[in-house]
Amino acid sequence: MRMMKKLTAAIAAATTLGFASMTHAEEFDTAIGTIDASMTATLATDYIWRGQSQTDGKGAVQASLDFAHESGVYLGAWGSNVDSDDFGGASIELDYYVGYGGAITEEVTYDLAWANYTFPGNSSIDVYEWLASVSAYGFTVGLKDTYNNADNHYYYVGYDLALPYDIGLGLHYADSNDKTGDGFDYNDWALTLSKEALGLGWAVMYSDTDISDEDCAYGSTDSCGSNVTFAVSKSF
Repeated sequence: MRMMKKLTAAIAAATTLGFASMTHAEEFDTAIGTIDASMTATLATDYIWRGQSQTDGKGAVQASLDFAHESGVYLGAWGSNVDSDDFGGASIELDYYVGYGGAITEEVTYDLAWANYTFPGNSSIDVYEWLASVSAYGFTVGLKDTYNNADNHYYYVGYDLALPYDIGLGLHYADSNDKTGDGFDYNDWALTLSKEALGLGWAVMYSDTDISDEDCAYGSTDSCGSNVTFAVSKSF
């Protein structure tokens, strides 16, 4: 039972991939069309995945590299440090993903993707995931379906709002459902404030879950409770 919880907890979260990231890209004209390339580096006081700390409450250094074709096809990679005790000797998480994003109308968009979350040093907890989402008028609803080591349905809804002084407000609520019966179900939620200033992206996020201390799959029970995370990022 506890090992299945650990495997389920090893799955990375797309919400974290977008935390405190600035929109910046370089365009390249190629024989197959225009390609946008972007890189982002982030320093954070914690790495929160679906409401749970992946670094046992310690700081995180994260980076991403993305390429997007004018057709809507994109691919990229993302990495972060994780707590080696909680991940069976793995101290780094490396994620690879490919997807397609498009627009139905000016206000309605969709995104489909596949991701591979890897943990060098303990490949036994590597997982795969299908992701699908639709966004309209500030709202986003989506599903993440994991398989290989951990079978889980993750349903989520989010809302993004522009506040005065160019401050962004992000709201998130999700329901995680285990498909095997060997794990456990829970909910997580978060509120994020973000702003771009001095050429950097700044963000503060409050997150929490309804996971009890005895069900927390990590070394510290505080890893599954309420957290306040600060992050600063730079895109190149």
